[in-house]
Formats: sequence, structure tokens, C-alpha cells
Amino acid sequence: MKLYPIVIKRFFDFLAAFVGLIIISPLLLTLIIILSISNNGKPFFYQLRAGKDGRLFTIIKLKTMNDKKDKAGNFLPVMYRITKVGNFCRKFSLDEIPQLLNVLKGDMSLVGPRPLLPNYLKLYNKEQNRRHEVTPGITGWAQVNGRNAISWEQKFEYDVYYVDHQSFSLDLKIIFMTIEKVINRKDVNNSENNDMPVFTGTKE
Repeated sequence: MKLYPIVIKRFFDFLAAFVGLIIISPLLLTLIIILSISNNGKPFFYQLRAGKDGRLFTIIKLKTMNDKKDKAGNFLPVMYRITKVGNFCRKFSLDEIPQLLNVLKGDMSLVGPRPLLPNYLKLYNKEQNRRHEVTPGITGWAQVNGRNAISWEQKFEYDVYYVDHQSFSLDLKIIFMTIEKVINRKDVNNSENNDMPVFTGTKE
């Protein structure tokens, strides 16, 4: 049994998420109130994602876009739906804060491959699917090495690298690199399901 990912990491994840939510609760409550007003009473965004071993769970984020649609009933492009406060949240990754609740539940970790849409499960090749051998994270090795500036294939290579090299020192490095990127507002305002092209599989 690998002690770190199964026991130690889970303990630190729970402790950090619990303490983090307490410390950041005034900011979170303020954002919830503002987003409730700007999004017609809907401050949260919920979506099914694939977690460890491909198990599905519901991810929770702050809702950064409204639900405006065109005459045909289709959602308007992202640029026309993102709210001012939503854009602010994205710039500083504040929309990710509610995922600490996912960490408390055990669906997610602080560090790990980002959980993606369920319909991608059938599109991964055998090597790419290995990203589901560990618990997904709020931030990860791919996120601090380019995020949406790199291809899906490169992302998955970073994810599998993390699976093979998961350790306390690597997690700590990723956390500090994430903090640095948030402070410098670099590669933090993108959404993997809105700004990245849809993953359609890797051509062998």
C-alpha cells in the first residue's frame, strides 16, 4: 500500500480544505451574494465530471457566466455571457474555491489531474486513461505547465507523469507554482470546458 496518496495525502487534503474554507468564508460569502444578484439567484455552477477510476461526481464552482441564449435557444458565446464579477473571479481563480467542498467529500484532492467531462472517457487511449488512477485535483502538473496553452495530448502526458511521480514534494511544488501563477495572473483565467477546443480523441 502506498501510504502517502492513500492515507497522508487524504489527511492533509481534508485539513487544508477545512481550514481554508473557514479562513476564506467571508470572501466566499461575499462572492455568493454578488453572484446571486448578477446570476438571478444562481451563484453556483454544477457539472458532472469523471473522477478516480472514472467514477462520476458533481463538481461545484462559482458561476461566472449568465444563462443568456439566442433566439434558437442556444447559449450565447462565452464572451457575451461572462459577467464582470465572473471575469474577476476567473482572473484570480476565485471560481475554484467551492471545490474545497469536493475535497472535503473525497471526490477531489488539492493536487491531481483536472477532472474532465464524462463523455471524454470513451475517447482516451490506454495511456491517457491512466490519469484516472489517482484522485483528480483543483490544480495539477498540467495546470502549472501551460494549462490551456498546451494541447490535450500534452496535458495528458503531464497527467500521467503526475500519476507515476506522485509525492509530497511534487504536490508542494505544484501548490507553490499555482500560488505564483495566481498572484501573477498567468494561465489562471481559462476554463477547460469553455475555452479549450473539444477533445475528440488522439489520432494514433
